Amino acid sequence: MIIRRKTRQIKLGRILIGGDADISVQSMCNTRTENLEETLRQIKELVSAGCDIVRVAANNNDAAKAVGDIKKELPDVPLVADIHFDYRLALSSIKRGADGIRINPGNIGPKERVKEVIRAARDHNTVIRIGVNSGSLPHDSANVSSTTDAILLAAGRYIDLFSSLGYENIKVSLKSSNVLETIEVYQRFSEIYDFPLHLGITEAGTLLSGTVKSVLGIGILLFGGIGDTLRVSLSADPVYEVDVALKMLKALGLRRGGVDIISCPTCGRTNGDIIGISGELEKRVRNIGKDIKVAVMGCEVNGPGEAKMADIGIAFGKYDALLFKKGRILRKVLKEEVIDVLLKEIENF
Repeated sequence: MIIRRKTRQIKLGRILIGGDADISVQSMCNTRTENLEETLRQIKELVSAGCDIVRVAANNNDAAKAVGDIKKELPDVPLVADIHFDYRLALSSIKRGADGIRINPGNIGPKERVKEVIRAARDHNTVIRIGVNSGSLPHDSANVSSTTDAILLAAGRYIDLFSSLGYENIKVSLKSSNVLETIEVYQRFSEIYDFPLHLGITEAGTLLSGTVKSVLGIGILLFGGIGDTLRVSLSADPVYEVDVALKMLKALGLRRGGVDIISCPTCGRTNGDIIGISGELEKRVRNIGKDIKVAVMGCEVNGPGEAKMADIGIAFGKYDALLFKKGRILRKVLKEEVIDVLLKEIENF
């Protein structure tokens, strides 16, 4: 059983973060934020996939203005504006209703500008994420002996600045594209501070390599009880980020709900299209919230016996397939009807 480290609790829109709250899943739109129609469409897709918090780029005046339009259309979706370089875009996003903003100590500018952002956030009860990335550290970090030391130094300075102004409605991220650096810096930070933490491996990569890096880095931290929100960063459709994040949380027992597809790895005994059927089934059950295990097995070896933990399952034979529940065989099914039969059984479960 995972014992989570207790962090102080904050509220981002309708979502509680930290304390005893569930770990939240975040993703980021890859649309031009000012393209309102496309951005709203993608936000709805993300929310439908199970995303709790959505971040958008506020990289110009039109994008910052669009934050207000998004909140009018989707007031219940916790929305974070991503800010780099221009503190005025942070001010604009806050005033237009962003539930949170993300600023990077490495590129947001001098302290006086940050103080102005903090004052605006206080007036509007806006959460600020101090997002430190290894690739965009403050200039004086070059003199620090290691990347993890530099990340901790940058985060500590900003936390001190926020605390000196009496504003601690913050969460923190400490990301590197290096998995081991990321694990180390989050572990070290957690020994010093109790601020809520947003987990991620920055610039993780493609769907395959990015998933591997993210599951390793984020998964190890979650297993150690660290983390209050997370994003799986992929060079792919952001809906996949949500899928991977939710599956990771469920595998670790940190989330319940959603259909869990169990399928065998295939071999020379396989009598059915396990790869195609399990992949198609996974797509079709994405938005079903039932907490249920469904098995797709290729032969009598990996059949009802080995998959008896599944609530519902199919095991392929030479000529047809067997439908079973909790290892008990119910009836034979035609191979071409397997997906429809399983979907019906899931619906009636």
